Amino acid sequence: MGETGEGLLPHLQALYGEAAGQMACERLQALIRDHAAHVPSPGPRGLRERGAAGAGQPGVSERDAILITYPDQVQEPGKPPLQVLGEFCAGRLQGLASAIHILPFYPSTSDDGFAVVDYREVDPAFGNWGHLAGLGQGFRLMFDAVFNHVSAHSAWFQGFLRDDPTYRDYFIVPPAGADLSRVVRPRALPLLTSFDTPAGRKAVWTTFSTDQVDLNYHDPEVLLNILDTLLFYVARGAEFIRLDAIAYMWKEAGTPCIHLPQVHHIVSLFRAALDIVAPHVALITETNVPHADNVAYFGDGYHEAQMVYNFALPPLTLHTFQTGSAAALARWAGGLSVPSPRAAFFNFLASHDGIGLNPARGLLSDTEVDALEERTRQRGGFVSYKDNPDGTRSAYELNINYWDALCDPEADEPLDVQVDRFVGAQAVMLALAGVPGIYFHSLFGLRGWPEGVRQTGQNRTINRRKCHRAELEEDLALAGSRPARVYTRYRALLQARCAHAAFHPQGAMRVWQGNESVLAIVRLAPGGGEQVICLQEVSGRGQAIGEALDELLTAQAAAAREAGRDQPSPAGRPAASWRDLITGTRYDAPGPVSLAPYQTLWLVAGR
Repeated sequence: MGETGEGLLPHLQALYGEAAGQMACERLQALIRDHAAHVPSPGPRGLRERGAAGAGQPGVSERDAILITYPDQVQEPGKPPLQVLGEFCAGRLQGLASAIHILPFYPSTSDDGFAVVDYREVDPAFGNWGHLAGLGQGFRLMFDAVFNHVSAHSAWFQGFLRDDPTYRDYFIVPPAGADLSRVVRPRALPLLTSFDTPAGRKAVWTTFSTDQVDLNYHDPEVLLNILDTLLFYVARGAEFIRLDAIAYMWKEAGTPCIHLPQVHHIVSLFRAALDIVAPHVALITETNVPHADNVAYFGDGYHEAQMVYNFALPPLTLHTFQTGSAAALARWAGGLSVPSPRAAFFNFLASHDGIGLNPARGLLSDTEVDALEERTRQRGGFVSYKDNPDGTRSAYELNINYWDALCDPEADEPLDVQVDRFVGAQAVMLALAGVPGIYFHSLFGLRGWPEGVRQTGQNRTINRRKCHRAELEEDLALAGSRPARVYTRYRALLQARCAHAAFHPQGAMRVWQGNESVLAIVRLAPGGGEQVICLQEVSGRGQAIGEALDELLTAQAAAAREAGRDQPSPAGRPAASWRDLITGTRYDAPGPVSLAPYQTLWLVAGR
């Protein structure tokens, strides 16, 4: 079998048995050999520039932030949207974001790209592979691997409907009487959809919609085709791969059909294949589930995903700024950890989807979750539901733009206050250990799009509005406009973050819980030496915390010890002064540090 098969075979045999697993492994090795010559070197902001080394390293530092955007997010007449996006990002994001997550750019029939017709093509409405390559000249690229399902209009499913033997087993047709009572549903829609075939009408598994047909990974041919696609993405320059809806990929009657052991074998197999052919590429799992289930996709930190979406962060941050109390957020953040130096959280607040509620359950009370739902409705948003195995329904996600969720559109409130609150929430995300993911709308403080919901009938459309480049540039040229103010403030945060090693994803993090109106995070650079105290006022009333600095310094010293530094750190002793990394303002010490409403301070000692 050779050296390259050693990390592949156990997973394939766990999925398919000894003989079939052996055959699949030999074919996978051939695929790896075929793709190896086509894998490009890491991009201009990739591993070589950072000096990172070692198979499976995510290759990220404090200089990394990932923009999340649709391929046609910025539009200009007469130009392919991907070209326009590249031009806009080159002008606005150089030195601020290192990578761009381009949401599905493949031909698709619904769900804004997530019902993929052809995994290997760029939708001509967006541009072509050349435009993506051009974008990759200035930024690292993140692709979506929408591998749980394909469009009902895809060639694979159309072959199935013709009863083509090649595709006969590519999809799931549960036998009559199969026990599906325990299946966990992310939607309040039928689990099975009936289709006509030459062999009669068949009820086919459709987890997410009637146009998104689940693939059958019980067939090794499906998995090998998907692995071929994964390696194709790497050859096209992807350095981050988002595994969409990965938790649902393996189905077994009589089980919940989520988080099954076979799913973890599949993720580990993806990782093992990439470690052979492209060790610089990182897998990011997208699992909108309770926190304990979510972080399970790190595995032991070496053999599954390098990063997981930190799904509890958006609802907890929203709760924090809506209630003025950081207590729940601080308790949760204080317990965050990753299992190895090769793992990191992917932190985000907003995305093309809604704000998931499942990750908040158990971290917030039922009353607090209900309050998030009620405020969402009051502010023009929607709540989406899922079906439970017992026949009940429960709220699954909040569908609202993150600005609108934080800033009541009907409130008589100065724009300055709203900007301070919104940027403060973003600063929380940027201060946490991990890699930040910034949704395009959040970078500019864009508002929700209720008209889009009326057009599509889909709640998620409220946060998926596209922009005309000329209009957006005009707004950014107006110093007093909301987009200009948010972008200017966001830019200052990112510049400060990029400039300090304490924000490295592997840097230690301690959370102080002395004043619930202030979230206080102490960050320490890997190996010690550089520290930052991040203070965020969340109540909107302002706070003075001078007397608490000793407690923060104690937490900072503890962070240094956790990082393996037995000697006292410079910031673990009383400092003569503090400097705010964001504004450059200096504060004498000893003395109180006063925080204005929603103010952010990132303090370094004695400089």
